[in-house]
Amino acid sequence: MKVSDILRLKGNTLYSVTPETTVNTAVRIMAEHDIGSLVVIQYSELVGMLTFREVIGVLAHNHGSVDQVTVGKVMDEQPLTCTPETELDEVRRMMLDRHARYLPVLEKKVLMGVISFYDVAKTVVDAQGFENTMLKAYIRDWPEIAEK
Repeated sequence: MKVSDILRLKGNTLYSVTPETTVNTAVRIMAEHDIGSLVVIQYSELVGMLTFREVIGVLAHNHGSVDQVTVGKVMDEQPLTCTPETELDEVRRMMLDRHARYLPVLEKKVLMGVISFYDVAKTVVDAQGFENTMLKAYIRDWPEIAEK
């Protein structure tokens, strides 16, 4: 299974901000849409990623306040990325190695979407469920051996 399969099932809704957006505004967007990350876009290109991890970091650093801190000051400027052709097993390894919960998907420099650890886990569980169903159907339909 490939990342493109996850994107096809997930849909193409994408939420983004610019580096000049305040963290306060970004947090409101994340809360309103019940999402844990925003891609940071400037001049139509991915320049970073803002996740709840960066938000918590700025809150801790500023004693619970984000004041007028901009996304550009706290975003991950080099987020881990993948392509639509990346295999799911490779994505799982990448996410685990880097402790990444969100992965922008790029085809050349074009942002195709973002997949989350949840998306990956759901895809794996769904695939295993389908496999189990097929195996059970196969076993149920096993031909009986004629006695001699």
